Amino acid sequence: MRKYVLATVISLGVLTMNAQDVNSKSVAVKKGDVIEIGSPSTAKYKHIKFPRANFIIKRGGIANYKGALGEEVVVTNVGNTENGVTKIDVKRKDGKRFFNTVSTVTINFEEALAANEIKL
Repeated sequence: MRKYVLATVISLGVLTMNAQDVNSKSVAVKKGDVIEIGSPSTAKYKHIKFPRANFIIKRGGIANYKGALGEEVVVTNVGNTENGVTKIDVKRKDGKRFFNTVSTVTINFEEALAANEIKL
């Protein structure tokens, strides 16, 4: 009787381990990857931390968020927060600054990817 119970427990354990592997669809990003900025779902980007328009204008830049659409960026830093959220820092691939003022921008990776604000 013990053999049957032990065999059932082991088989259920193996089945649940395989089920967990199939459901995990995490995308890994590393330093040096190239990402394309997509279109925002609203007027502003929600998960890409661009500076506010008044700060861009004060520094002499042009506050046109549509100019970032389709821009290719390179990942410069990958970090995880305490909540398990992946934050990445990116800079433009051509070496210019965003809006002629900011050289790097922080992106909340998983949420921006789900909202189609970035494309791999």
